[in-house]
Amino acid sequence: MTPSTTRRRFIEITPFAGMALLAACSPKTEPTPPAPPAAPPAPADVAPPPPAAAPAAEPAPASAPTTSTTPAVAPMVGEKDAQAIALGYVEDASRVDKAKFKNYIAASTCSSCALYQGKAGEASGACPIFAGKQVVAKGWCSSWVKKA
Repeated sequence: MTPSTTRRRFIEITPFAGMALLAACSPKTEPTPPAPPAAPPAPADVAPPPPAAAPAAEPAPASAPTTSTTPAVAPMVGEKDAQAIALGYVEDASRVDKAKFKNYIAASTCSSCALYQGKAGEASGACPIFAGKQVVAKGWCSSWVKKA
């Protein structure tokens, strides 16, 4: 077989292989059973049977409220997290490796970063770089951008 024939054959079978892969990976569903047949209507001259007495319903037990008045606090980013290591994140900006991170500017901290979402004066706040986690306000990472 020539190389062009092999490529041509590959292109011909690729759509079928893709469909077979999707079929194999898709969740299996059970067929729904057919609905039971409807009961025939009662003749008009026959009175319907009296309804059965429903059993007395027991009151539901009281449950604790499910909503919390305090918002859930996101976990903190650790300096040992893989993403934190890659970005040079430190919880104290005074410990930045200035030789390794040439873009470090003196006195730059997470709280002075445009990405920091914490409120002024808070010890920590959310950062979109570390999705779902909080950073220390006096921390620093190489993604620091000056607040406008």
